Amino acid sequence: SRVPPSSPSSAPTAETSLWRRESREGDAESPSGDDSLDGLSNAVPRCPLTPSLSPRKRTTSQSKTEPPLLRTNKRTIYTAGRPPWYNVTGTTFKEAFVIGLCGGSASGKTTVANKIIEALDVPWVVLLSMDSFYKVLNNEEQELAAKNEYNFDHPDAFDFELLVTVLRKLKKGKSVKVPVYDFTSHCRRKEWKTVYGANVVIFEGILAFANKELLKLLDMKVFVDTDSDIRLIRRLKRDISQRGRNIGGIIKQYNKFVKPAFEQYIEPTVQSADIVVPRGGENFVALDLIVQHVHSQSALASAHQGQPLPKTLSVMECTPQVHGMHTIIRNKDTNRDEFIFYSKRLMRLLIEHALSFLPLKPVSVETPQGGIYDGRRLSGKRITGVSILRAGETMEQALMAVCKDIRLGKILIQTNHDTGEPELHYLRLPKDISEDYVILMDSTVSTGAAALMAVRVLLDHDVAEDKIFLSSLLMAEMGVHSVAYAFPKVRIITTAVDKEVNDQFHIIPGIGEAGSWFLGLLTF
Repeated sequence: SRVPPSSPSSAPTAETSLWRRESREGDAESPSGDDSLDGLSNAVPRCPLTPSLSPRKRTTSQSKTEPPLLRTNKRTIYTAGRPPWYNVTGTTFKEAFVIGLCGGSASGKTTVANKIIEALDVPWVVLLSMDSFYKVLNNEEQELAAKNEYNFDHPDAFDFELLVTVLRKLKKGKSVKVPVYDFTSHCRRKEWKTVYGANVVIFEGILAFANKELLKLLDMKVFVDTDSDIRLIRRLKRDISQRGRNIGGIIKQYNKFVKPAFEQYIEPTVQSADIVVPRGGENFVALDLIVQHVHSQSALASAHQGQPLPKTLSVMECTPQVHGMHTIIRNKDTNRDEFIFYSKRLMRLLIEHALSFLPLKPVSVETPQGGIYDGRRLSGKRITGVSILRAGETMEQALMAVCKDIRLGKILIQTNHDTGEPELHYLRLPKDISEDYVILMDSTVSTGAAALMAVRVLLDHDVAEDKIFLSSLLMAEMGVHSVAYAFPKVRIITTAVDKEVNDQFHIIPGIGEAGSWFLGLLTF
């Protein structure tokens, strides 16, 4: 989608899927933390072709200072969680590898987490922080928190029951709801964030090793050991610059709660650690050992660059006609009318090609002359088309032209340009879609992030993975591999596959902003 994203909140928040911000704060009342998606529309029998795209309230607050992705010299690693690696029956392909990071406040756990993510060479990572799991405070406790008189470093301050439930689901690869904590108001926001499973889960917090049930879920336990004077200096800098607090209040809280809690509850848990990392992120030897161990224990998938394209991919035959149409729509000098005309021709051919993969059953019919004809008929209830807005809408006419009385659904997934994170903003699916074969449509697939989220949404609505047919005019190898790795039963269908994606996540050589050009949202 090319729709501008919603504006992020300016208030600092602790999102469990983002980098950790170390503070012992309080919570306010919040909704239940189930693992369903927030704000999803109820399924309806028939959907309008052009739904209202009025501004939608954000389900989470985003931070401009801590984006949920890590860019290295070679690639971009998404750290906010992605579709879990399990099929529609709930059978997990493999459990996530969970790394527990423990250490005092401002010990450098975030830096260690970043270094591990960069060195692991895996595409999907979830970061889960204890900062979002404080218990809900009553009025008296809220007043104490406002005066820096509430002990946020004590084990009783955390909701370990909720934390264990969330981490257990993430380990199994399932999507979860996690609370979002606001450092300014000392409370938990009403909106909870949906976090999806991944290859690796990094869980960090000052009391990450303080609960026996939590320890059972950790595949590796790392204690970050940093000198207390350094931790205090870091805490002063952070709380003054990022949270607008005064030195007196910070020192008072540190001496009364933070330092005693470290000595009584945090430091003793070093005995549970598999690895102790002195000096935090500067200890490259220790970080190398951690990465080597994770690779040896978890058989994690690395980037697919240079690997053969998956068997679930079907590229339409590049006939002279198809080659000629690609030449026209890829030419920067092609006017919009010609671009639309030849794009529509390709889209119709693509849809016809996609329909050829639907299972058919033998059937005999009587001809007007009284003879018997042995034919084929769809082996299933019906076909539903789902477009990823807005670019996917450009393919709806082609689908309706070849499938009579086709039902349509729509998913709006757009990228937050502050974070690079795809977000679900709108969903409308036909009733009983779980019984259908679904043609999932997007004009182009580059990194595959939007397609991955769309497939995950369909699976959450009980559509069988092998009944999803992702169809796109053009795809990049990166996007093909990402979808095939995450969902090996999804059929991937396109007219062409290009090799590269640039820094702006555009396919190279590509066809430009195809959806926006088609819909008239761009001019040249």
